[in-house]
Amino acid sequence: MTLFSGQICPDSHRIRFMLAEKGITPEIVAVDASDLPEDLLDLNPYGTVPTLVDRDVALYSPGIITEYLDERFPHPPLMPVDPVSRAKARLVLYRVEQDWYRPMRELEQGGSAAEQARQRLTDSLTAAADLFAEEAFFLSPEMTVMDCAVAPLIWRLPHYGVSLPAQAAAIEAYGERIFGRESFQRSLTEAERAMRP
Repeated sequence: MTLFSGQICPDSHRIRFMLAEKGITPEIVAVDASDLPEDLLDLNPYGTVPTLVDRDVALYSPGIITEYLDERFPHPPLMPVDPVSRAKARLVLYRVEQDWYRPMRELEQGGSAAEQARQRLTDSLTAAADLFAEEAFFLSPEMTVMDCAVAPLIWRLPHYGVSLPAQAAAIEAYGERIFGRESFQRSLTEAERAMRP
């Protein structure tokens, strides 16, 4: 198994965190967005990371990779097993993408819209702070794919100048719990470690 992974790409980090949580150690090929390897371009028509190659299949969407890994390596399960709970988890992941990852990507691009994106992300996370206090993990008593998506984003907040208000303290507490996990620490690249003081 090979993972083509960006060094500071949050989507790549999500997949590396999931792999570490499941105890899977693929070959990781670090990809520089300005110099894409030919192998990646042959496997993925979009030339994006993360791209996972396992046996005869190449996968290149974080959602698809996540579901594939959970089905291929079912222990420990990170997606709920019943259809209703799985659908709810997929909806949460969709909301995380739309409400949190979208403004974070706008922040990555910089420019005149960055400050508005920073404020949208801050407001959206603050409005959801109570969700982080309900359980030990994000909306669950156990580690799930939702944590694999949310934790890399929370890790990057200081890097993007996002300061959460006091009423969002539950998010900081959640982050500290997740960041202390051995699997999360193993999932970090050196460049990602430098993002957080």
